Amino acid sequence: MPQQVRGVIARAKGAPVEIAEITIPDPGPGEVVVAVASCGVCHTDLTYRDGGINDEYPFLLGHEAAGVVESIGEGVDSVEVGDFVVLNWRAVCGQCRACKRGRPQYCFDTFNATQKMTLEDGTELSPALGIGAFADKTLVHAGQCTKVDPSADPAVVGLLGCGVMAGMGAAMNTGNVGRGDSVAVIGCGGVGDAAIMGSRLAGAGTIIAIDRDPRKLEWATELGATHTINASEVEDVVEAVQELTGGFGADVVVDAVGRPETWKQAFYARDLAGTVVLVGVPTPDMTLEMPLVDFFSRGGSLKSSWYGDCLPERDFPMLVDLYQQGRLPLEKFVTERIALDQVEQAFESMHRGEVLRSVVVL
Repeated sequence: MPQQVRGVIARAKGAPVEIAEITIPDPGPGEVVVAVASCGVCHTDLTYRDGGINDEYPFLLGHEAAGVVESIGEGVDSVEVGDFVVLNWRAVCGQCRACKRGRPQYCFDTFNATQKMTLEDGTELSPALGIGAFADKTLVHAGQCTKVDPSADPAVVGLLGCGVMAGMGAAMNTGNVGRGDSVAVIGCGGVGDAAIMGSRLAGAGTIIAIDRDPRKLEWATELGATHTINASEVEDVVEAVQELTGGFGADVVVDAVGRPETWKQAFYARDLAGTVVLVGVPTPDMTLEMPLVDFFSRGGSLKSSWYGDCLPERDFPMLVDLYQQGRLPLEKFVTERIALDQVEQAFESMHRGEVLRSVVVL
């Protein structure tokens, strides 16, 4: 029968979030109820609260989550009750044109739960990224659940559900960083630092962290950056990158900010035939004007990275295993562990740049 649980909701644009009683229906065909163990506080949740995604209020926030499968619906055979899972927001369909071409990481028709979670009065909730995990339990599609090592720390591995995977994948999957490559990462929040960690894991030789906040540059160094550039202290970021790469520019430049000015820096800070990866999310009003001849004359690749071009069932277990072996310090992303009623304060800490990730532990 349906269950009543606590959940963090955003009722209106810019209004402080609140804890409300929400109703979780029994899982239907293809659906799963997950008892949430942890959920990271991602900037995307703040963007939902502030109306930057859409206006389908009220939102049930939270999506970087890990937990245990509590119940399954008809036809579910990919997970069982009791499985420890990391949730993902790109449950591939297997049938769209991208999937049929062997490119499921670009799936154009990803799955979410069909039924809606609701408030006590029956008002339907819009779950953030189809997950809604700032809650004791949540309803998702079975394809959004990826089984991983059950002995792993939920607060750490749950971060693979969004920001950490987006950043690592931007470097390793989209940027195809290889051994000995030079990499520059613009913006050293959670996603940018994950790109730095991914570049280190891939064997990059020079890894340049670029930000305006000295504290973030310190974090970036701890996670694998070999050089740092404080953008507020140099006259030209592009020239600073070139000076650190023999005058040529980096093989791969990751823009983890997503603004026209940072993308231009990424474009010109790469070597000839180098790669630019955009993983920071621009707003709809942002535009870019550049000489077309520069695109032709410099060659190379200009890419956007969706969720780090990951395949959760392939990438999550591998990265969790590396973490468990002590070869991937994912725990460094967890700045603080908080309660469900501290999400609003966590948004404020994020805005002030005081944390890489606050993680709600349930």
